[in-house]
Amino acid sequence: MAKNKFKDLFDQANAAFNGEYADELAALHGLSKEEIDSVTPGTTDLATYSVLLQVVTDASTKNLSQAELITNIKSLGDVAVKIARKVPQFAALL
Repeated sequence: MAKNKFKDLFDQANAAFNGEYADELAALHGLSKEEIDSVTPGTTDLATYSVLLQVVTDASTKNLSQAELITNIKSLGDVAVKIARKVPQFAALL
């Protein structure tokens, strides 16, 4: 029987949304384009937002410590930090 080619993707998504930062990840996914554009309008913020989502997804999947996640977010630069601050749980930490 052939393995479902999407099983690994579903498993990763499930781990991320049930991981340590599930609430924060859901809040980031809930940001509107207008909220993201309010940081710095243009394509840079959308690209950074996409990378930020991946960083938080990875942290949630791997259950990284809060300090590791915050360090990773800060390493993405000011735009990522400003976007992350739109999430109350991150705003208190950044």
